[in-house]
Amino acid sequence: MKNTCSCRKKGCGGCPLLALPYPEQLAKKQKDVENLLGKFGPVQPILGMEDPWHYRNKAVSTFCAGPGRSLQSGIYAQGTHRVIPVEECLLHNPALDEAIAAVRTAAAACRYEPFNEDRRTGLIRHVLVRHSRATGQILVCLVTAQTALPGSKAFVTKLRQLCPSVSTVVQNINPRHSSAVLGSAEKLLYGKGYIEDTLCGVKFRLSAASFYQVNPVQTERLYQTAIEAAGLDGSQSVLDAYCGVGTIGLASAAKAKSVLGVELNRSAVNCAIQNAKANGITNARFLCADATSAIQRMAQQGERMDVVFLDPPRAGSTPEFLQAVCQLAPERVVYISCNSETQRRDLEYLTARGWKASFIQPVDLFPHTEHVETVVLLTRS
Repeated sequence: MKNTCSCRKKGCGGCPLLALPYPEQLAKKQKDVENLLGKFGPVQPILGMEDPWHYRNKAVSTFCAGPGRSLQSGIYAQGTHRVIPVEECLLHNPALDEAIAAVRTAAAACRYEPFNEDRRTGLIRHVLVRHSRATGQILVCLVTAQTALPGSKAFVTKLRQLCPSVSTVVQNINPRHSSAVLGSAEKLLYGKGYIEDTLCGVKFRLSAASFYQVNPVQTERLYQTAIEAAGLDGSQSVLDAYCGVGTIGLASAAKAKSVLGVELNRSAVNCAIQNAKANGITNARFLCADATSAIQRMAQQGERMDVVFLDPPRAGSTPEFLQAVCQLAPERVVYISCNSETQRRDLEYLTARGWKASFIQPVDLFPHTEHVETVVLLTRS
C-alpha cells in the first residue's frame, strides 16, 4: 500500500491530508473521534482502507476556457470560483477521468462554449459522472445553462466512440445564478437515465441526482457495521430515518421483520420504492415525510419500533426528533454520522435521558480528507 502520493494541483483543497502518510491520517482521525466521543464510551480502532486511492465513484468537473480558447475542466480553487484544470485525480476511479476527458473532447468537437459566471455567457457549466463498481457502467450528466443543446446527437455519438463504457447520457439544465451544480430540469439524451450498482448484495439505481456514498468499499463496511450493531435476528421492526434511496434499510431488510424508511426528498423515496421492487424486497416500505414529524406522529400514536437507524445530514438531528426517539423507546438506536461534532451534541441529549453509547466505531470513508464517519450503538442504560 502506498502511504503518500504527490499531486501537482496547487490550491485544490480537496485532499488536505495528502502529504500525511495514510497510517498517520488514521491515527489523527482516531484521536479526533476519541476527543469528541470518547467520553460516551470506548472508541473502537478506526476501519481504514487497504488501498486508499482512486476510491471515488462520482466526480464533478467544471468547464472553463483555457489557452487559445481551448476547452478545459477541473475543480474550483479552495475558497474561490477559479477553476484549476484537472486531467486526473488520485481519488477518482480512473474510469471517471477517462469519461471526463472524452466529454471535453466531444464538447470541443461540437464547439460548446464554457459558461462564464461573471458575464452569464456560454453553454456548458459542469459534467457529473458516476461509475458502477458492479457493472463498469458510466453515467454522464452534462449541465448546461440553457435548454437547447445544439448537435446533441453528434455529441453523444462522439462521446461513446471515445468512451464506450458510457451507458447513459443526460442533460441537466441549470440557468440559476447559484453554486449548486444541478438544476431541476433534465433531458435524456441516451440510454436509461440511470446506472445500477450493488451494495451489500442489493442492487441500486443511480441517477445524476441520487444520493449515494462515493466510496463503495468503505460504505459496505460502514453499513455492515451498523447492521451488526443493530443485532437483527429477523424479529425486529426497523425504522430507517433520513433513508435517502433506502440503502441502509434495504441492506438490513433480509435480517428484519419489517423496515420503514422515511425521507423528505420525493425523488429519493421514489428511487427507494423502485429499488425495493427491483430486488424483490417485500418487507420494506418508504414514506415521503420529514423525519422529525414522522417519528413524532409515530410516538404519539403509540407505534412500536425495535431498532432505529439514524443517518442525518452534517447538521445532525433535531431535539424534537431525539425526544420522539425517547418516546418511541426502541431497544436499540444505531446512529451513523459524517460529523462527529454534531453527533456529540446529539449524544449529549440522548445520554442525559437514559441512553448509553455501548459501541463507537469510526470508519474512514474519505481518505486524505478531514472527514470521518462513525457508527454509535445506543441502548437503554
